[in-house]
Amino acid sequence: MLGRLLCCLIAGFLLLNQVAQAQSQSLLVLGDSISAGYGIEIDHGWVSLLQQRLDERGLSYQVVNASISGDTTAGGRNRLPQLLERHAPALVIIELGGNDGLRGLSLASLQNNLRHMVQQSRAAGADVLLLGMRIPPNYGPRYSEGFHQSFQLVAQQEQVALVGFLLEGVAIEPGMMQDDGIHPARPAQQLMLENVWQVLEPML
Repeated sequence: MLGRLLCCLIAGFLLLNQVAQAQSQSLLVLGDSISAGYGIEIDHGWVSLLQQRLDERGLSYQVVNASISGDTTAGGRNRLPQLLERHAPALVIIELGGNDGLRGLSLASLQNNLRHMVQQSRAAGADVLLLGMRIPPNYGPRYSEGFHQSFQLVAQQEQVALVGFLLEGVAIEPGMMQDDGIHPARPAQQLMLENVWQVLEPML
């Protein structure tokens, strides 16, 4: 009798777990080292903190972190179709472009790649959130400002949500960046999450 009851309880638990998994939706983060947690423990990165926030709010999303250090918009564009097919995300967060800027790549190519990724994601049935970035001013004001405006331009053209600058309140603040001056330190991750969350929350 006890064995039968135990089996029923286990079966019920497994069924509830399967239902919960079926009801959850994928949230895909397509990014570079900023989202891959370069230089810090991955569990402390802003993407991991996002999963914790979603769980705390009882929102049934499973975050898939498809971020690779050093990736560019061209790399993300090439990787995206397979990721969309595999995970069928309800929402895609695109955090790419920083490495394009640091390498001085064409702004036209940057915009074209971002636009293509937005269109690919939408064609797969996903909403899109674009995360804007800035580069150091030593690249020259024309290129640096054109780089930043590229994210705004694509967001306006494609009518998608935009976080103007992911590292707002982080980039020039003491203790917020690693020694290389490029990658956010652990204390910055929570602030980055808040920058994303204020735009992302209404989309969920």
